[in-house]
Amino acid sequence: MKNLYIIDYWVPFPQSEYGGIINVIAETDSEVFDLLSEEDSFNEGYIDRIMPNVLKAQKLPLSEEYESGIIEAFVT
Repeated sequence: MKNLYIIDYWVPFPQSEYGGIINVIAETDSEVFDLLSEEDSFNEGYIDRIMPNVLKAQKLPLSEEYESGIIEAFVT
């Protein structure tokens, strides 16, 4: 079963003064990490901060089958 992950953006102040939220559909924490770490638009200098935020993310089970991927990203 897949989940909707609601993840806090991981780039610290002052590079990302206001933060952000990233919504991802995935089956496991590892799959979320892989999707986020491969995304070109995120700063790869902070890759070590992704997994801790994935582990703290709110996870909502989905009742239907959806394709894995980043659904929405709002970051500043």
